Amino acid sequence: MIRDEFKGGKINLEKTHRLLEKLDIPCNYTHVKSIFKDNDRLKQGRITIEEFRSIYRIIAHREEIVEIFNTYSGNQKFLFEKNLLEFLKQEQYALDMRKNIAFEIIQKYEPIEEVKKAHQMSFEGFTRYMGSPECLVFKTDCTEVYQDMNHPLNDYFISSSHNTYLISDQLLGPSDIWGYVSALVKGCRCLEIDCWDGSQNEPVVYHGYTLTSKLLFKTVIQAIHKYAFIASDYPVVLSLENHCSPSQQEVMADILQSVFGDTLLSDMLDDFPDKLPSPEALKFKVLVRNKKIGSLRETRERKGSDKHEDDSEKESETISAAGLPLFKRRRVKVAMALSDLVIYTKAEKFRSFQHSRLYQQFNETNSIGETEARKLSKLKAHEFILHTMKFITRIYPKATRADSSNFNPQEFWNIGCQMVALNFQTPGLPMDLQNGKFLDNGSSGYILKPQFLRDSKTPFSPNKTPRYSNPVTLTIRLISGIQLPPSNHSSSNKADTLVILETFGVPNDQMKQQTRVIKKNAFSPKWNETFTFIIHVPELALMRFVVENQGLIAGNEFLGQYTLPVLCMNKGYRRVPLFSKMGESLEPAALFIYVWYIR
Repeated sequence: MIRDEFKGGKINLEKTHRLLEKLDIPCNYTHVKSIFKDNDRLKQGRITIEEFRSIYRIIAHREEIVEIFNTYSGNQKFLFEKNLLEFLKQEQYALDMRKNIAFEIIQKYEPIEEVKKAHQMSFEGFTRYMGSPECLVFKTDCTEVYQDMNHPLNDYFISSSHNTYLISDQLLGPSDIWGYVSALVKGCRCLEIDCWDGSQNEPVVYHGYTLTSKLLFKTVIQAIHKYAFIASDYPVVLSLENHCSPSQQEVMADILQSVFGDTLLSDMLDDFPDKLPSPEALKFKVLVRNKKIGSLRETRERKGSDKHEDDSEKESETISAAGLPLFKRRRVKVAMALSDLVIYTKAEKFRSFQHSRLYQQFNETNSIGETEARKLSKLKAHEFILHTMKFITRIYPKATRADSSNFNPQEFWNIGCQMVALNFQTPGLPMDLQNGKFLDNGSSGYILKPQFLRDSKTPFSPNKTPRYSNPVTLTIRLISGIQLPPSNHSSSNKADTLVILETFGVPNDQMKQQTRVIKKNAFSPKWNETFTFIIHVPELALMRFVVENQGLIAGNEFLGQYTLPVLCMNKGYRRVPLFSKMGESLEPAALFIYVWYIR
């Protein structure tokens, strides 16, 4: 096959790149270009078959893989099935030791037919296997929904976004349908919709009292309907930040019912329940979160009457923003037609943990600003945890974050807050943690909270090391980098690379370590450095790998990152795929590591 490509003589850079891809050698164009230049001896922009072979070897024959292959093949040209089995058992901690697993791997990855027939594996095949999804650091089991989805909704962390309609800053930026679409595609399950009266009795969505552009409520709802269940089958909650007059709220209720139809949850699943239904029971359902008039029982009784033909007195009711006496708070008029669509996610102002203990109903949810929530989590962590065991609690960024910056969501997951709402449009550490956490459980947007955040008898507090904890000693050998993104300041494929390994979790589990700098090498830097982390509460811990280019004057330059839950990490030789600041894959850029942990 390679000879055919050279029938017409030498080949240029583009053809070289295409041929490598054809040979299943994933490669970054910038790196290929640089290696091509080094190997094009006559500097005419065209290479011979011999020059191509040396380029192939540079890219495909990584020393660290050659070393592993030689160890298990006894320095022979091929691995036998028994050698491969030994490797899987010794190094990869493979539990799934089906009798024919080595045979299956050879069948799948060995490119040379005669070798495959002889039940053997060449170095070429071994390289393909090590570069496959099977050798990623993220556990395959965690890519499926594997948790029990039959607990009540309040037992889950739920992927949630704030001001979903904004795609840049909060004051001037455009409002865009893309905000909703991209959040849903990323697995977000709770969207915020800021609704205001529009002209011609058409409610609009925008960030009120600012210069952000406006979207029609109807257009937003149609887009959500189209994309709601692409990434996950589990329920979507629409959190309405409602500033509309009762007449436009009726229009909203109409739109919600006509667009979503049966997908909209508009009645209780059971007669007069005392706890929330499960994500499983609410599959493919859309729930409305808004203020509500009266109880679920009253809604059920009213269902018989036509909400629109009630006389105008009953069509909307004035309730205070916090259910307090009317003269103490600004009045919010809620149209009965919209109120009746609120079932399991009634918005109720948070007043105090004691008030909630005495009066809050199971279907009432609270929104708490990050500043107040942070204060409460420091002063009353245990009470806060008891509150989130019973009631869905949404945390949102403080209003002064006009630039759409985010807070670190970890501190609120640590106390069991279900909906920690972030600005999905803003890249950076908080969104990396969000995306990393919600990779778990099949990227379904719902993660079952650990037992100690669900069971009121557990004396858990994130600020104290739990007596009953089951710590994990996690050791990572950072071996090398694979085709890392070059620095933006480099005219070729170079960077002065270093890797930061950081754990996030309860305060005691926050730890940061880093490698030395490897100068002028983004193609194949080798560190071979070992790091150990002792993690007291692994159920809440995330591990983040960040690759940087050392900058002496302007600070370090971000090249790529990957974040995942500690308990979703595979043992053995693994590849860590890297993602850009905006969350796009930087394939084939990766780190090559060896992981082991004792629990």
